[in-house]
Amino acid sequence: MFDTCPVQRSVSERSLMFKTQDGAELVGRMYLPDQRPFAAVVLNSATGVPQTFYSHFARWLAAERGMACLTYDYRGMGRSEAGPLRRVQADMADWGIRDQVAARRAVRRALPGTPLWVIGHSLGAMVLPNQPEMDDVVRVIGVASGMVHHSDHPWPYRAVALNFWFTFGPLATVLAGYFPGKALRLGEDLPAGVYWQWRKWCTSRSFYDADIGPDMPGPDWRSDAAVRLHSFADDDLIPPHCVQRLADVYGPTAQHVTIDPRAHGLKQIGHISAFSRRNKAIWSTLLEN
Repeated sequence: MFDTCPVQRSVSERSLMFKTQDGAELVGRMYLPDQRPFAAVVLNSATGVPQTFYSHFARWLAAERGMACLTYDYRGMGRSEAGPLRRVQADMADWGIRDQVAARRAVRRALPGTPLWVIGHSLGAMVLPNQPEMDDVVRVIGVASGMVHHSDHPWPYRAVALNFWFTFGPLATVLAGYFPGKALRLGEDLPAGVYWQWRKWCTSRSFYDADIGPDMPGPDWRSDAAVRLHSFADDDLIPPHCVQRLADVYGPTAQHVTIDPRAHGLKQIGHISAFSRRNKAIWSTLLEN
């Protein structure tokens, strides 16, 4: 249990560099309270969202909740950039499995014996059931993480998704050699392999099942971690029923909670903005048991 009465602590920050098992070099940032943390959080980013987006939330965890927090960028992105994006060899399984496993290992080395939590935004909790080395994780908090097919999106957002997967998205990726999200005003640029595998999953009724194999283990959730997945009533990208679909993969003990922004005095949260400072009103809710 965490202290429900916020206490303001000073926070120290330091860079943390680590390697994946296949040799990719990742750069993260560790946020530490001024006392021994009662838990260490690995914060797994959403697809194409840089670690800097989560810095205010990470500082809040350390300052007001007494928790250490590691943010980091997946291979080829942000502070983990490794040359021109068209040359980056990475796919969703690299980000969602190998990089996330490496981040947990890095935290275990940095803070041995500290209870380990995982907070995953979208991709950040989507393939945890497919990963090894989850036995010592005590809490999993999913934020807008789910398994979605393009037909799950409500209109008019579905029209954007169909174009993203079937018209300008593939064409732009072929022409550029990577997905040019910035030029298209659709978020960050992405390695081509990430886009193509993401497209494969979100245009398949079986989601990632078609990729199950040596490089993409099937889901086999055996951890005793407490799992709580949060959806948002106004999330058109991952609607609540898609989050429930993922909760079913975690098993019968996983909790799924849908948050209505209006209940917290907020205009909107959507898919990305749960970690934005303007939506700080829900941060304590995300940590509830």
